Amino acid sequence: MPQSNSSDVIVVGAGVVGAACAHYAARSGLSVTVIDRGPVAGGTTGAGEGNLLVSDKEPGPELDLALLSAELWRELAGELPRAVEYEGKGGLVVASGPVGMEALRHFAAAQRKAGVTADEVPADRLHDLEPHLAPDLAGGVHYPQDAQVQPALAAAHLLRASGARVRTGERVTAVLTGSGGAVRGVRTSAGEVYAPYVVNAAGTWGGEVARLAGVELPVLPRRGFVLVTEPLPRVVRHKVYAADYVADVASGSAALQTSAVVEGTPAGPVLIGASRERVGFDRTLSTEALRRLAAGATALFPVLAGVRAMRTYAGFRPYLPDHLPAIGPDPRVPGLLHACGHEGAGIGLAPATGALIAAMLTGEQPPVDARPFAPERFRAAA
Repeated sequence: MPQSNSSDVIVVGAGVVGAACAHYAARSGLSVTVIDRGPVAGGTTGAGEGNLLVSDKEPGPELDLALLSAELWRELAGELPRAVEYEGKGGLVVASGPVGMEALRHFAAAQRKAGVTADEVPADRLHDLEPHLAPDLAGGVHYPQDAQVQPALAAAHLLRASGARVRTGERVTAVLTGSGGAVRGVRTSAGEVYAPYVVNAAGTWGGEVARLAGVELPVLPRRGFVLVTEPLPRVVRHKVYAADYVADVASGSAALQTSAVVEGTPAGPVLIGASRERVGFDRTLSTEALRRLAAGATALFPVLAGVRAMRTYAGFRPYLPDHLPAIGPDPRVPGLLHACGHEGAGIGLAPATGALIAAMLTGEQPPVDARPFAPERFRAAA
């Protein structure tokens, strides 16, 4: 057994991505220490809706990662306690008019070629799936592979299942390196912890952790709000969103963007999103963002107009300029690996990210092509 201040790998970040990295590294036989300056799931994970989506991703590296993660989440759902609230409820993307429907149809056709199950739903059958949807929508596409999980509980149970040593309330203040520049551990507010590998899974603070190791990784926070209604009977059966959500996810704009995303939960409240804006780490409540969220939700589900919103919360998505996460070793600092920058998809992509990191740590064949996620792709920009 390693001593209390040493292990095979240190994971910085106890959100769902860090928890998944710890889980799969431990499953590969490595001893793991997880360090976070706050509590488990205290950052982006705790402010997420728990979306596990393939529906919003165009064919390419991120969709490949999402499809692998969808399989891994189904496996994990059979291993973790029911408290994680895994629900394979599927998604429904709707279009308000014929132009939007044609674009959605084209998008779904490309996804099918990449392995996504995408079933077109004509306008007169939408209410079979969602009885309370607004009338006069042009149609939609049903994605049975979409699912949901309770993110904070998922992170906690992944960490517990990993057997990792978890140190919360400790800020990492330095990445320790040896004479040859290779990682040998970290210094925290509580002392030094040693390992030959450090995984930067610090979410929106991923750039800060990278700088502690002397490298640049251009992670920026992108703020979003979620509205939470009073508990209801199952008014919304799937994750339902308007087709323009896909364009908003892919946009690099810093301005406020909102698109209607509505889903029920096993506990009863309906979650309403999604907003995006780059305002640094400003948590100031945006009444304009909340107004737009409410208007978008009631346009999709008029029944929600008479429902009380009980609370709202803000979170920061870790955003990288090309909308792909950084996953893998940093050639500038031997022993440093990154697993951050997933933006709003970190909960969905966490298992595949963890599996990739574990393969890289042990020299195994990665389960998907890791080259598009290589951290060094940002070196020229830096």
